[in-house]
Amino acid sequence: MLKNSIASRLSASQKIFLAELAGTFLIVVFATGSVVIDARAGGILGTPFAAIAPAIAVSLMVRAFGKISMAHFNPAVTVAFVISKHTSLRRFPVYLAAEIAGALLGSLFVRSFIGTDANLGANAPNYSFTLPLIFGIEVLATALLMGVIYAVVYTKGLKGFGPYAIGAIIGLDIMFLSFISGASMNPARALAPALLSGFVSDLWIYWSATFVGSSITAMIFKKIW
Repeated sequence: MLKNSIASRLSASQKIFLAELAGTFLIVVFATGSVVIDARAGGILGTPFAAIAPAIAVSLMVRAFGKISMAHFNPAVTVAFVISKHTSLRRFPVYLAAEIAGALLGSLFVRSFIGTDANLGANAPNYSFTLPLIFGIEVLATALLMGVIYAVVYTKGLKGFGPYAIGAIIGLDIMFLSFISGASMNPARALAPALLSGFVSDLWIYWSATFVGSSITAMIFKKIW
């Protein structure tokens, strides 16, 4: 009764903010915390652990908050939804503020309770590859994620498997592409551990390539549908 009473007093923007804050927080804890845990374990858990953890978190958060906020949890996704008019431009600041705040709180949690190894789980590209390839792979990873998200949206939930499909593509992107670009796909996930660890030199990649990838997919889907 009390829960319903409180919820009824919240505006749509407030509900969106809280949903995005909570969802982004948990995703960042899983995504970066798994990297920190693996580093503390000497790398024995490897990339599969770092891929499965955020995949599970995203699936759970999409299922939990999809009907409240459309479950963006990612500024690049929000920009794409603004382009395709699934989200209004006036709501963009609400989403962005919640995503950044949730990510920062997530990294603070990781630093306080899990550890500070591996720069708090900050994304890092592999410079044994060329910069154009690194940038292109990050564009591709984000474009693939956005493509699955639109597939879920336009099929009205992919017959109930939508949250798991979105989680799966994130896991697959990390599994097969992170060894080149770091496979962030999410500017907020990249920002928080980079800022709190001081490892900011590569941040520009994740605050450019991710938006390029999601925007390309948004324009393609907008043209098709």
